[in-house]
Amino acid sequence: MKVVAVIPARFASQRLPGKPLSDIHGKPMIQWVYERTRAARGIDLVLIATDDERIARAAKSFGAEAVMTDPAIPSGTDRVAAVARMHPADVYVNVQGDEPLMDPRAIEGAVDLVRSRRFEMATVMTPLTNEADLHNNAVVKVITARDGRAIYFSRLPIPYGRPRDTLRGPATRDTLRGGQYLCRRHVGLYVYARETLFRLQSLPPSPLEKAESLEQLRALDNSIAIGTVEVDFVSIGVDTPEELEKARQLLLQADFGERGR
Repeated sequence: MKVVAVIPARFASQRLPGKPLSDIHGKPMIQWVYERTRAARGIDLVLIATDDERIARAAKSFGAEAVMTDPAIPSGTDRVAAVARMHPADVYVNVQGDEPLMDPRAIEGAVDLVRSRRFEMATVMTPLTNEADLHNNAVVKVITARDGRAIYFSRLPIPYGRPRDTLRGPATRDTLRGGQYLCRRHVGLYVYARETLFRLQSLPPSPLEKAESLEQLRALDNSIAIGTVEVDFVSIGVDTPEELEKARQLLLQADFGERGR
């Protein structure tokens, strides 16, 4: 099976304009994402899908192949689908261009779920142990079935516990097992079988998707099962100057080693 990874990278950003080119220890952020994606086993081709010549030039400078896409494309999934029409493959990986700490193991695990045909779509999650993150609407939570299938994604704490056991707000002792919440922190990496990618791209936004502002709920709303793989690593999506600085600090830590650099 041929596996193509696509990194959507738009220059425009309301809170951090030009963020794919933001400097992190001498490299643009998009280079960190590209190198970590290339470090994942089983990826045949890594492409940067962009709508801006500045990003395309930067990609070329560090040896990456960039694909120019229409600036009017509304979402990362649509941008990946546009690239898929130009580069046929069996499996596609959508790697967020603002995740410079992406762990190659996470990519490998999600790809394996789709390549083995256990699921037609897969994503990644990490442990959630911090109550502040549980109540942070910017941190997306996911709950899963015993077989790893995603049951639901939400910006709110899930599942809701009994009021008598409340810790603070809807987070309860019933949501904790061994110091870890029953929900996990969702990492916005997606793997699709080719047909599933095009099916998703052709579907209109679903009611749940619009309610939560979470594109992955379109799949669940249309009975597309999403497999999950849990990998214990620090994930941070960079959307603000503060998050950019946090990413710089984390990438200095020895825990991230040399893999993917």
